[in-house]
Amino acid sequence: MSGAPMMECKRALEETGGDVEQAFTVLRRRGQATAAKKAGRLATEGVVGSYVHAGGKIGVLVEVNCETDFVARNHEFQELVHDLAMQICATDPRFVRKEDVTPGVLAKEREVLEAEAAGAGKPLAVVGRIVEGRLSKFFEENCLYEQHFIKDTAGNLTVGELITSKIAKFGENISVRRFSRFKVGEGLGEPAKTDPSD
Repeated sequence: MSGAPMMECKRALEETGGDVEQAFTVLRRRGQATAAKKAGRLATEGVVGSYVHAGGKIGVLVEVNCETDFVARNHEFQELVHDLAMQICATDPRFVRKEDVTPGVLAKEREVLEAEAAGAGKPLAVVGRIVEGRLSKFFEENCLYEQHFIKDTAGNLTVGELITSKIAKFGENISVRRFSRFKVGEGLGEPAKTDPSD
């Protein structure tokens, strides 16, 4: 059910006295610890995946990197890449990670949110908390890793957590390097953009 190795699942169940929900939490926490250890390793292999939505009006190319060709050729890894392309098609993120949001875009967004909160007559002491909450929502909508994974019907799993679970399963670093989303007719009459911060 978790995708973790059998012995890891057994240890987590023993640790939590057989409570499946808590065992999932333990496995996710361990997966994040494993992912943190692997994050510094260079991922130079991988796959460029694609997804074209029914009707051919929206298409996505995404590059997902891993450390070895063995993992890149693995069916489950390729399924992950396909799922990520579908996610990008459905949610249209502008950035891969929160850290990729350019200072200019972040400053503009913060300025707009502060003006909205102040314009609503909120006390100055509360405006900061409101802005931070709305910035979290901005990251969730615009950063791939922060988005809720569309195939998770419970809505608890983010794309970042999904990737972390795959890092724990495969035992090597996995990361989305870049993506492009194309929609028929989008941006007609405008110069082509190559930088998502434009």
